[in-house]
Amino acid sequence: MKTLRIYVDTSVIGGVYDPEFEPWSKGLLEDFRARRYAPVLSDVTAAEVAKAPEQVRAIHQELLRLGAEALRVDEEALDLLQAYERRQILGSRYRNDMLHIALATVGGVDVVVSWNFKHIVRLDKIRLFNAINLELGYASLVIYSPREVTTYEKEDTDPHG
Repeated sequence: MKTLRIYVDTSVIGGVYDPEFEPWSKGLLEDFRARRYAPVLSDVTAAEVAKAPEQVRAIHQELLRLGAEALRVDEEALDLLQAYERRQILGSRYRNDMLHIALATVGGVDVVVSWNFKHIVRLDKIRLFNAINLELGYASLVIYSPREVTTYEKEDTDPHG
């Protein structure tokens, strides 16, 4: 069975050092270290992490050393972002959140993980993103928090079964 490609947004990387999210962000990091999943990052993640504390930047660097795929902002992703903006899924202030979703969609990832419950991990927003994705010929995205994805605290650590 193929290894799932998981798009990791900045909140998950920072979550390693947030008491509320630490167990599951660290668990997902362990899953990447054990090669249970393949991490996918982006130019947007790199830009956001560049402003974060050194310890958060170190986690991002580790993911890159583990072979994380890095999605680049390109014309296709920007076109999809504009479609999201036209439908006003989120306000312009949250453009990067929509760009994460556009990059993950264009990149054909298997799962997006985020701790952003206001703009990303929210059923109504997921449905709006996916409606546009389907309308434009893209696949639907699966979006979860790391808690639902990591094998941390699971009896059976096989992510495929």
